[in-house]
Amino acid sequence: MLMRKVPGFVPASSWGLRLPQKFLFLLFLSGLVTLCFGALFLLPHSSRLKRLFLAPRTKQPGLEVVPDVAGYPPVQEQEPPPNPAPAAPAAGEDDPSNRANQLRRNGWPRRTRPTRPREEATAARGNSIAALRPRERSVPFSFDFNAFQSRLHHPVLGTRPDESKEHQSRVHAQKEKIKEMMQFAWQSYKHYAMGKNELRPLTKDGYEGNMFGSHEGPPRSRGGVAGERQCHKQSVILLVGWDMLWQPSLENTICHTEPGGLSGVTIIDSLDTLYLMELKEEFQEAKAWVEESFHLNVSGEASLFEVNIRYIGGLLSAFYLTGEEVFRIKAIKLGQKLLPAFNTPTGIPKGVVNFKSGSNGSWGWATAGSSSILAEFGSLHLEFLHLTELSGDQVFAEKVRNIRKVLQKIDKPFGLYPNFLSPVSGNWVQHHVSVGGLGDSFYEYLIKSWLMSAKTDMEAKNMYYEALEAIETYLLNVSPGGLTYIAEWRGGILDHKMGHLACFSGGMIALGAEDAKEEKRAHYRELAAQITKTCHESYARSDTKLGPEAFWFNSGREAVASQLSESYYILRPEVVESYMYLWRQTHDPIYREWGWEVVMALEKYCRTEGGFSGIQDVYSSIPSHDNKQQSFFLAETLKYLYLLFSEDDVLSQEDWVFNTEAHPLPVNHSDSSGRARGRH
Repeated sequence: MLMRKVPGFVPASSWGLRLPQKFLFLLFLSGLVTLCFGALFLLPHSSRLKRLFLAPRTKQPGLEVVPDVAGYPPVQEQEPPPNPAPAAPAAGEDDPSNRANQLRRNGWPRRTRPTRPREEATAARGNSIAALRPRERSVPFSFDFNAFQSRLHHPVLGTRPDESKEHQSRVHAQKEKIKEMMQFAWQSYKHYAMGKNELRPLTKDGYEGNMFGSHEGPPRSRGGVAGERQCHKQSVILLVGWDMLWQPSLENTICHTEPGGLSGVTIIDSLDTLYLMELKEEFQEAKAWVEESFHLNVSGEASLFEVNIRYIGGLLSAFYLTGEEVFRIKAIKLGQKLLPAFNTPTGIPKGVVNFKSGSNGSWGWATAGSSSILAEFGSLHLEFLHLTELSGDQVFAEKVRNIRKVLQKIDKPFGLYPNFLSPVSGNWVQHHVSVGGLGDSFYEYLIKSWLMSAKTDMEAKNMYYEALEAIETYLLNVSPGGLTYIAEWRGGILDHKMGHLACFSGGMIALGAEDAKEEKRAHYRELAAQITKTCHESYARSDTKLGPEAFWFNSGREAVASQLSESYYILRPEVVESYMYLWRQTHDPIYREWGWEVVMALEKYCRTEGGFSGIQDVYSSIPSHDNKQQSFFLAETLKYLYLLFSEDDVLSQEDWVFNTEAHPLPVNHSDSSGRARGRH
């Protein structure tokens, strides 16, 4: 009203603005609104305002969106294969037809769980893999799970025996005891450490470790834990290089590692063992965790070797056993996250991958951080060929074929493969040769690549038998007491010791004996038996009837550790692995007797109220526990013991090979399936 009283002011409207002024005001206002709304698209995905205004992307439980690796095509999230193992029903649902189909196929009933808030939300967003928005890729791909199953020569769990007779047998009771041990180990982990990497049974809590996405510590080969530092109330384990040293003086010390890496390795490692032992409820618990809680958007540095053999191996075997798409998709996505390790001048991968930055590196202790380790880059072939098989992406197969090319070109001293290789120059860094830690699973993967290819990979076969001849010529020894062992070679000088890790070699040599030259077959079978006998002696000569980490042949002492730092037992599987292979080849009852001795020793000295634990000194009948239930105890030790007391057609060697974490991977029975595997 005051404006109207000003002399000479004539308002153009009741708002006091002329028409040109109104136009400019509205133009400014519309531009401001457009600018503010557009800015929402530039906000981070986690912004509350963006979540408020923009609908979230459709997400399948357990199949979170993972950033693609630059330069590599994304995995296709596709329809499930024809008639796979049915997906779990939505929360609160129980689909009778799905359950009936599952029972007809393998007798596994569906297990319904109480609906939780998270499950309700994910069910509302969609419960089918088909609901995922498909992403474009250059090569369309599908995997026919039914066709794969039809090519197996034996049922996965074997032909069912006459149960009325089986239940009366001693062997059945022994097998049931091992099954109970697995159930106890799983229940202890679930109760005290679910979602953590491993269980600490004495303190009854979980342990993350630093091999799967933290920032320090090298891996171990074939189931060890070298390079990490573990602290708890009783004692501290310092693992320097490949030696584990007990430090009892550091009692009551607590150490922490940086979080942010992959979790739940015990769950992934246990999947196929739970399935094999028909622990149906426990398997469904593990599968549900993978679907809902196994996330791949992680940071930190992780071991290429450990992630491959434990996580990818476990997920691949779970898929091949069940057909559940969640296992296939997560295995491929995780495989893509490992590809930056191969970004080197030679294509020989480095041992460490940084999940956050996509960079790579070598373990600092591995010859001043300049080397890749034979057992690490040599133990990728089986899993990476299956990643190509299940994704249609040749990049995985190409990476491991290139490793073979480098190894074929390089000179081998006396035909031996040293443990350290420069990924930059492609030359050996040191002339240290071992069939134990640092070298072991490289040789194992050669013979298993031959077998997995349905005996078409001639390159792998030739490399294996040539390496075995060199090992026999330069490393094999017989002690004064008549024990056959494989020593370690350092530039021509032998260390007359054998590590527990090297005890897998008896089983490996037995596995390859059939395809050796005819005049060598009987020799290799006898050699396998003698090496396995030596490893049994390392158990028999201890007070606990469990074997030490390393044992020597010198100064009149044979098959015993020479110092406390080599006297520990961390639930390792290699000796019982060889028992299993020798049993299947010979059916000599001595191997089941030796296996049962291990079962009894585990029960007496390693079982605690909160789970199974390793012990610090196998030569003391009063155990001092290390407070760690290793994931490979569930993946390997208990699985091999169970198979030792099972029929030969359970996970038949005609159909399956085991990776170095005992995860079964199928033999390629068809030239039309797995063309990449057919070539290698």
